[in-house]
Amino acid sequence: MALDILPSHGDRLRLHPVTPRLAPMFGFALLTVACALASFAFACATPFAAFAVLAAAMLPLRPALLVVTGAWLVNQGIGFGVLHYPVDGSTIAWGFVIGAAALLATAVSSALLRALPQGRTPLMLAITLVAAYAAYELALLAATPFLGGEGAFTAAIVTRIGLTSAVWLAGLVAVCEIVRLLDPFGRKGAMSA
Repeated sequence: MALDILPSHGDRLRLHPVTPRLAPMFGFALLTVACALASFAFACATPFAAFAVLAAAMLPLRPALLVVTGAWLVNQGIGFGVLHYPVDGSTIAWGFVIGAAALLATAVSSALLRALPQGRTPLMLAITLVAAYAAYELALLAATPFLGGEGAFTAAIVTRIGLTSAVWLAGLVAVCEIVRLLDPFGRKGAMSA
């Protein structure tokens, strides 16, 4: 039946730019492009907390984790392949810590979005971003006794990266809404068929 593609009220997802069948591929494509842009613009300050929230708002946990992993792989590929990160133990270890922190932020986002009320989506996404960013930064901070880099956790740097993540999340949500309104994948046509 054509109405099967409408999101159910029990699915607990906040964003539906495309049909659920296309959501994992759309999420992967969107975050891959966003990650590539962010990697070139910010190098080590890629807004993974924003990516985690967006993935968790569009997808169930397992596909969200896979999409964020894909974005992280793009980031690492650009870092080592194009930006010429040094290939040493510390840099590689930091890459894995960043990946783990991004996955933790995704899990936190998914759990929080399931627990929060379904109304007031912008507010719920903002609350989720704060929690995801805190989880992400705390995971990174936990690695500093082993890998160094404590100087990257000044209030100014953490605030700047947090605000950057908020801007990226707003932009990504705007892209999702534009795609939903433009309906390039024929969602409305499929519903009326």
